[in-house]
Amino acid sequence: MVEIDPSFIQETEHRPSSKSPPQEENHGASDQIPVIDLSSDTESLVTQIGDACEEKKRVKRDEVYPMGYYDSEHTKNVRDWKEVFDFLVVDPSFVPATEVPEDPELRTLTNQWPQTPADFREVCEEYNREVEKLAYKLLEFISLSMGLPAEKLGTYFKDQISFSRFNHYPPCPSPELALGVGRHKDGGALTVLAQDDVGGLEIARRDDGEWIPVRPVPDAFIINIGNCMQVKKERL
Repeated sequence: MVEIDPSFIQETEHRPSSKSPPQEENHGASDQIPVIDLSSDTESLVTQIGDACEEKKRVKRDEVYPMGYYDSEHTKNVRDWKEVFDFLVVDPSFVPATEVPEDPELRTLTNQWPQTPADFREVCEEYNREVEKLAYKLLEFISLSMGLPAEKLGTYFKDQISFSRFNHYPPCPSPELALGVGRHKDGGALTVLAQDDVGGLEIARRDDGEWIPVRPVPDAFIINIGNCMQVKKERL
């Protein structure tokens, strides 16, 4: 049996429920994903493996570049069983350099893009534009449902930072112990979430806290209302 690093193990009460959809490996590999021939001579094999790993390291996020690839994210001090790639909707974007309200200094955030696939950046940016349109349309509907002008909520979030994230959940040797993402609440306004046919997302029912699996619906998005939206709603 393959042992799992203790940093991934959830507390007993927070481990995946038996009702979660079974984890399946995606066999539809892109022809642009590196394929390494293990029958090659040692020198060639080392070169192939090094080239495949170098691209991931090149776009890995750090203190200077907070956008890019990352595989060591924690939720509530437990490591998530996932890899992520983050990129900004507006590139570059600007955020306060410090937490001091009177400090006018800004920090510049920029995206890091891998060189392959060749059209990766173009596809991501087009996807961002379309999802952003959807998000603002949803804000209009939420405003109207609260008896407010359609553009009311959109004006509050127009100049805020938005980003997209690709989550990859590799097969886990002990799926009963770890979670792709631990229990959490989204901090922003809206999250527009696309699921694949494997699923795995669960939500906690408000009245009794029971975790309910969310079954993927073809050609549909899941919309999460974040803490920022909840606070804004209470103040209006």
